[in-house]
Amino acid sequence: MTQVLAGIRVADFSHVMAGPYATHLLRLLGAEVIKIEAPGRGDAMRDYGTDRRFDGMAPAFIAVNAGKKSIVLDLKQPQDLATARRIVERCDVLVENFRPGVMARLGLGHEAMRALNPRLIYCSVSGYGQSGPRRDWTAIDNIVQATSGMMSLGGDPGTPPTRVGFPVVDTLTGQTAAFAILAALLRRERGGGGDYLDVAMFDASLAFMASAVVPWLVTGRALERTGNTGYSGQPTSALFVARDGRRVSLGVVQQHQFVALAKRLGHEDWLREPHFADPETRRANAPAVQAALAAVFLERDAAEWEALLSAAGIPCGMVREIGEAASLPELEARQLLLPLTVPGLPVREQVHVLGAGFLSEQGIDTDLGPPPRPGQHREEILRWLGA
Repeated sequence: MTQVLAGIRVADFSHVMAGPYATHLLRLLGAEVIKIEAPGRGDAMRDYGTDRRFDGMAPAFIAVNAGKKSIVLDLKQPQDLATARRIVERCDVLVENFRPGVMARLGLGHEAMRALNPRLIYCSVSGYGQSGPRRDWTAIDNIVQATSGMMSLGGDPGTPPTRVGFPVVDTLTGQTAAFAILAALLRRERGGGGDYLDVAMFDASLAFMASAVVPWLVTGRALERTGNTGYSGQPTSALFVARDGRRVSLGVVQQHQFVALAKRLGHEDWLREPHFADPETRRANAPAVQAALAAVFLERDAAEWEALLSAAGIPCGMVREIGEAASLPELEARQLLLPLTVPGLPVREQVHVLGAGFLSEQGIDTDLGPPPRPGQHREEILRWLGA
C-alpha cells in the first residue's frame, strides 16, 4: 500500500519523548526517519526505566522509535557537522527539541538550514517556545503539567494537585508537532514553500485543555474539581463498586439516559421520586442518588454491568488496568497493536507497539521494523549521501 508520507524524509535531531513521538507518528504514515544520535549511549530514552536488562532498548524507547534509521554524529566535530548538514539538505522535515538556541550555536539553526534547503519544514519543540520570558527555562513533562494548570484539574476538592500518571504533555506535544508538520507539508504541496514551526509544551498543553481553559476565559471562574465524577457534576456520572469489588464508571448526564438507566435497572419508581426528577434535582440530592445507585451496582459483577448497560445505550465502562485494556482482543483488528521483532530483547523478541490511533481506508504502515541500535544505519546513510 502507498503511505501518505511515502517519499518524505525526516532528519530527527530530537530525543527522549515529545520529538521522537512526533516523528514516530510521521513514520507510521510512511515517512523515512533518520535519527541523529549523540556519541556514547545515544538517545537517553534508550536506558529509561529501572530494569537494566533493557538498557539500550528500553520499552519506552521502542514505543516511539520503531522503524527509524540511526546515525551517530558528534555535532561539535566539523566532519560530523558537515554530514548532518548534508542529511538536512536532502530531507523534507527537520525536528529538534534541544533548548532554544542550541541548534543555532551548532550551525544548524532554522535560518541556516532554510538557506541550505528552502523547501525544508523545520520544527523546534521546547518547553516554553523560542521566544518570551520563559524561553530559556528547562522543562520536562511533570514541570509543564504543573505550570500549565493541568495538575490542578484532577482529584477531589481539597486534595493536593496530582500529576497525570503518564507523560501526557510529552505525548500531546508530539501529536501537536506532527499535526503542525502535516499542515506545513500540505501548504508546501500547494506552493507555500518551507516553514518554521515553533511548538511549545506549555502552549500545546493549554490548547489540549480547551474544555477547562476556555470556560475560565469566558466566565473568569475555574472549573470545580470533581474527582471521579464527570465535569457535568451529575451523581450519575461517577464510579461505583460492583459485586466483585471492581469499579464501574457510569456516564449518565442527559435526562433520556437516566430514564433508560432507571428502566434497565428495574427502578422505574425513581422516575416518580422528586429528588430523581431532573439533572438539577439529582445534582442537589447527590448523596441520596449515589447511595441508591451504589446499592444496585452491588448486585452484579463489573463486566456484567459494562455489557448490560452498554448494550442498552447507557454510557458505562469497567475500570481496567493498563494490561487488561491492552489485551482486549479487538485491538489487533483495529491496528492498535502492531507486531514487532526486536532481536536480542530480554524476555521475548516478539513484542508489539501502538499504532497511530485511527483507521484509514488507504491503510497505515503496520510493518515498521525494529528500533535501530545506535549508529546502525551509518554506512547506508553515508552511501545515500554519496560519501
